[in-house]
Amino acid sequence: MLQTRLLIATAILAAAASAHADTLFVNANGVQSDSQGKLERFEGLLVGDDGKVEALIRKGEKRPAARLVVDLDGKTLMPGLMDAHGHIMGLGFAVIQLDLTGTKSIEELKERLRKYAAENPGSGWIIGRGWNQEMWPVKAFPTAADLDAVVSGRPVWLGRVDGHAAVGNSAALHAAGITSETKAPEGGRIENGLFVDAAMPLVESKIPAPDAATQDRAFAAAQDAMLRVGLVGAADMGTGKSDWDTIRRAGETGSLKMRVVSYAAAPENWRAINGGKPTGWMYDDRLRLVGTKLYADGALGSRGAYLKAPYHDKRDTRGLSLISDAELLAQADEVAKGGGQLAIHAIGDAANAQVIGTFETLTKRYGKSRRWRVEHLQIADPKDLPRLKPAGIIASMQPTHQTSDRLMAEARLGASRLGGAYAWKTIANMGVPLAFGSDFPVESPDPFPGLSAAISRQDPDGQPPGGWRPQERVSMGQAILGFTTGAAYAGFAESRMGGLAPGKWADFIIVDRDPTAVDQQALAKTVVLETWIAGKREFSDAEQHGN
Repeated sequence: MLQTRLLIATAILAAAASAHADTLFVNANGVQSDSQGKLERFEGLLVGDDGKVEALIRKGEKRPAARLVVDLDGKTLMPGLMDAHGHIMGLGFAVIQLDLTGTKSIEELKERLRKYAAENPGSGWIIGRGWNQEMWPVKAFPTAADLDAVVSGRPVWLGRVDGHAAVGNSAALHAAGITSETKAPEGGRIENGLFVDAAMPLVESKIPAPDAATQDRAFAAAQDAMLRVGLVGAADMGTGKSDWDTIRRAGETGSLKMRVVSYAAAPENWRAINGGKPTGWMYDDRLRLVGTKLYADGALGSRGAYLKAPYHDKRDTRGLSLISDAELLAQADEVAKGGGQLAIHAIGDAANAQVIGTFETLTKRYGKSRRWRVEHLQIADPKDLPRLKPAGIIASMQPTHQTSDRLMAEARLGASRLGGAYAWKTIANMGVPLAFGSDFPVESPDPFPGLSAAISRQDPDGQPPGGWRPQERVSMGQAILGFTTGAAYAGFAESRMGGLAPGKWADFIIVDRDPTAVDQQALAKTVVLETWIAGKREFSDAEQHGN
């Protein structure tokens, strides 16, 4: 057995070193989803010297000749997974800045801030992200006074996990010119040092921009984090001009490994990046600007999601509408006229109705082939869901949002208004394409908890028993499809990537278990052993751990 393992390791190392050798992977437990969401099995994969798939070998089929044969000894091989909605630079900065993910109380947030400030002395801004007051015993938002008690001599700005709220200390507010007389703009809110949605730029516009070296370091950190969990690509939702320049630098230097389908952050970046036009594929199909991301509302956790009726747990608000119908249509039409795709953030049922109406108008002008995207589609009025398919809309949804948000969603909406909440199965049954992602760094970039949530409606701890609104579960085949071909289709990339088929890039992963043969809790804990892109190994768990 040891000798066999050594031979396998040697062969794999040789394949990686020869990058694009004509290579045949055999004795694989291959699994993927076909275009209808049905599981497809295979035992071998032939990769050409151009880094593309030449053939899948199924049970009983003759093995073709190849210059190099890699024996996987029964290990599971899957297509590389794609995240249909992430924030790549946000993930990178989350890695290199103050990480507040998983804090269980305001006291723990303070302790992490105290430790970070001590380890990173100076007078510059402390930037962090990831807190979620819904995870705390006392579910009150943090305040400027909370932060002042820990750090008062330098500016501190800490973003909520969803990116739709942030809190600053007094030094940050002073540096931004914020006083007690400062009014929140329309679509925003300010209270006790907390800034929500449209109010956030009042402070963020005053934070010094990171230099190019820091941007490059953040991108490298994001790319490494994604490859470790089996992501070979992602739709970058909200690419700024400096973000685009950072990714381009990686492409020019040959350090861009994964595939990025870019959506500019608002029309001004759409114009700045490429003059208001989509680009072609660059760097061997690793980067393309396809459209623009717009926002209709905020997030449920900060009560910024725009609802048709008042919040169940705060009757004096329906959330925040970030843009009028006329302005949303005007911005969307500008992008559509330039040949771009629209991806519009909508979480509340009123925001989703607004976005669907916008796309219905655009469909009349430009036809159904433009693949309009609703990002999140978390809380929808069931009466609005049948409008999706006729308007040619793709539902870009994030399974782990449901497992993270379920208790909060019940509190925010009440039991009677959950009929269109995180309604994956209902939407799929209507013939609407599903594209799955995570919204990282709001959630972990690891797609396996997402696959687990999609098939079970349970979190990695198995809660709640039987699943939350289990009628909205999808099959394993549909879940894999959402993280592969579905995600690629949503970005006009399905002919190049998103699954393993002749002519597509040989982007695949080797994992430590068969996702179809374990329970949902074990599925969520899947370990990626290797990640290959264009027939070249870009990540090895064994190398990471010195084995």
